[in-house]
Amino acid sequence: MNDDQRLKALSAFLIAHRAKLGPQSVGLPAGGRRRTPGLRREEVAQIAGVSTTWYTWLEQGRDIRMSAQVLERIAYALQLNEDERDYMFSLAMEQSAPAPAEAPPAEMSPALDLIVGELRGCPTIVSDRKCFIVGWNKAAASVFMDFAQVPPQERNLIWLLFTRKELRALAVNWEQFVRGFLAIFRYYYGKYVGDAWYGDFVERLSRENGDFRKLWDINDVSSAPEVLIEFRHAKAGKMLFDLTSMQVQGQSDLRLSVYTPSAGSGTEAKLKRLMDRLGE
Repeated sequence: MNDDQRLKALSAFLIAHRAKLGPQSVGLPAGGRRRTPGLRREEVAQIAGVSTTWYTWLEQGRDIRMSAQVLERIAYALQLNEDERDYMFSLAMEQSAPAPAEAPPAEMSPALDLIVGELRGCPTIVSDRKCFIVGWNKAAASVFMDFAQVPPQERNLIWLLFTRKELRALAVNWEQFVRGFLAIFRYYYGKYVGDAWYGDFVERLSRENGDFRKLWDINDVSSAPEVLIEFRHAKAGKMLFDLTSMQVQGQSDLRLSVYTPSAGSGTEAKLKRLMDRLGE
């Protein structure tokens, strides 16, 4: 990502998060009608203790000098959580991990492969820092799709969610479902702000699917969102899962996404019958 792209991303992030806050959420009077949702620029500047002009320049993506102390006050004014704060800092001050030069494709270690295989009753997917799928278990293949049938260059979780109709039809709360993964993807986008691959991928998928651009512009950021997912499986019916996402410690920056059948939903039994029916 070059400096122009980085500053544009920072601008979009600030505008999106300012729009999420109402005056009353920061202790200001509601006042009259507003032409746009959220706080005004001058209100954010007032809370952060900076000039309206400076904050306007920041939000416009101008290349201005920023200190960590001032950015902390901006994060406070916009009520950013820890992941959102880190993302803003990475864009504003280029505090990100360097892009690995010619990094080899991420691989599953024998130990991780064993762990994923043992999670028989929980569909589990392992993805890398670009959200390419590098491992999955039989339960995941039964609920989602047989990822082995997808060419490796297309085996990207974000790409598949927006380009495969069968995955869109699977999730009842599809928008909430994909927003969780987009929040993870944006976390990596900020962490590896120096890697041009991310900006290129966003532009390519934006051209491919308009829904992606709309949801991407919400600017959600999370290193590990936890989401309740409702699936309507063509062969198993209604299934409820709790999604838990966690990073695998090590140099590969892998992530484990585990779908645990929700207690009392009957999903565990449905999953077992589905796997038995598919000969798993």
